[in-house]
Amino acid sequence: MLDIIKLLPDSVANQIAAGEVIQRPASAVKELMENALDAGATQIDLVVKDAGKAMIMVVDNGCGMSETDARLCFERHATSKISKAEDLFAIRTMGFRGEALASIAAIAQVELKTRRREDEVGVKIVNEGSVVKEQSLVPMQPGTSFTVKNLFFNVPARRNFLKSAQAEMRHIVEEFTRVTLMNPEIGFTLTSDGKEVYHLYPGNLKQRIVGLFGSAYEERLLPVRQETDRVSIEGYIVKAEYAKKTRGEQYFFVNKRFIKHAYLHHAIENAFMEMVPQDCFPGYFLNIEVDPADIDINIHPTKTEVNFLDVKLVYAILHAAVRKAIGQHNLSPMIDFDESAELNNDFSTAMGMSQPLAIPNIPLDPNFNPFHKESTPRESHWEGSGYQPQNREPTGDWRLLYGERTDLPAEDVVPTEVAKPVCQYLQVNQSYIVTTVKSGLLVIDQHLAHARVLFEKFQKEMENHNGMSQQELFPQALTLNANDASLLKEMLPELENLGFVLEQANPTTFMINGTPSDATGCDAVALLEKILDNYKINRTDLQIDRKLNLAKTMAAQLSIKPMTKLSEIEMQKLVDQLFACNVAEIAPNGKKIYVIINMEDYFQ
Repeated sequence: MLDIIKLLPDSVANQIAAGEVIQRPASAVKELMENALDAGATQIDLVVKDAGKAMIMVVDNGCGMSETDARLCFERHATSKISKAEDLFAIRTMGFRGEALASIAAIAQVELKTRRREDEVGVKIVNEGSVVKEQSLVPMQPGTSFTVKNLFFNVPARRNFLKSAQAEMRHIVEEFTRVTLMNPEIGFTLTSDGKEVYHLYPGNLKQRIVGLFGSAYEERLLPVRQETDRVSIEGYIVKAEYAKKTRGEQYFFVNKRFIKHAYLHHAIENAFMEMVPQDCFPGYFLNIEVDPADIDINIHPTKTEVNFLDVKLVYAILHAAVRKAIGQHNLSPMIDFDESAELNNDFSTAMGMSQPLAIPNIPLDPNFNPFHKESTPRESHWEGSGYQPQNREPTGDWRLLYGERTDLPAEDVVPTEVAKPVCQYLQVNQSYIVTTVKSGLLVIDQHLAHARVLFEKFQKEMENHNGMSQQELFPQALTLNANDASLLKEMLPELENLGFVLEQANPTTFMINGTPSDATGCDAVALLEKILDNYKINRTDLQIDRKLNLAKTMAAQLSIKPMTKLSEIEMQKLVDQLFACNVAEIAPNGKKIYVIINMEDYFQ
């Protein structure tokens, strides 16, 4: 019988390894940028075409390579980072396995140019499908330039599995964000199809977060810092009031390497307990510094999963650090920390006080009787200020639903001295509308009812392209991260049909020149941020049509909320609009809008 086991050719072995290491263009971006960091670069430029499918280029001003190293770097398991097994437990560099460049070269056309500072010229190597096609000397600045063209050109099945250009670009931006976040001292640029998406200047971590996620984060961040003998934690958390319904702004790093760790994520969620709604997630940008001997990062091909020697200790320190940050900077009680007792003294010292702050002594008049005419000084305050307390008919700002009412005839205005007729509609708990029907009582959830009305209205506007717009007197700027800006750009045609007037000022900033007439009085920036937030959830979790998704999101944001007081006219109009809908029974989120209570079931 013939032998059947044989060694795979290097080209095939490299393609198999590439399937684990290089899953999409973003994977190549990650590996090349991490190599540039390890080379000691202070400026790294990333250029992509067609979301990395056509070209990926990473240029750095790092240490460069010799001619021999440049040729050897494309071999499997060729690395300068380790020489023995023990070195795996002292790793502080990003790349160390020696698989990335060999994997990229196996499935793409790669051009490498590199020069050390002590060399007069650089070396150029062209590698296609693990085969060196060219090697020559070239004049160039010190540093390294990697150009990757036609990724998966020799593995068409893998190329067919790539997503749309917008989706692949979002993955590239995410990898770019992970690499740049914890290296704020290094300058980065990202250019896509000739347009500069990011230009990040060297600075501190807060400046880097603002540069990546927008100027709004200048006021949203709380610093976190905790040092112990075993673990040091530093970074920022996002204030509880800015928690989002997606996990997009959650970044853990260990020794500046991005990781995913559900157990440590729970430590932060637990620290924010009772501060954020159950369906929202706190944001954070945190780096955990530990001895490399206390972690194992060699358990996953992309090195995003780690094992800690004492993960419970890290959990406890992380939880305490976040609670401390919330307590000190968000003015919430700090039950778990000794430092809270010192805050009063620190504040007194900072204000130049010799003694700690004392509780003020408020004199009280034990003889004061609020029900006795002579001892009610509040009456004189009203008379002196000209303010007279009175019962007013609740109106509220109902232009969202009704606009200005000019359709009522003059005879419908009832003088105050004339007794009003009995109300046909009753509002319960300022959340439910109750009225009588033939079989009993009809109870309507006002929030769900209005959501259904708006949902069908927005659907018609997008189909007919006739959404009404109200111009903004002072246009507002909406600055987003690159991924959210890409999503908003995809949604622009539908948003314009609804009445939004948006102008893209640069790749990540939009000017809001107009809003839908239904959004009168709303914060346009906050509205669009919430629309994006909910849109991402529905797109990921429900996979519904984009127009339905947007109509559902808009309806959820603009519909009247529970605990909103309504007049009888407002209740009647809402009920009329509801039963004019195609589907009056079910809200866009699937909940029942109303119930009918049959009185005969209760009184027999």
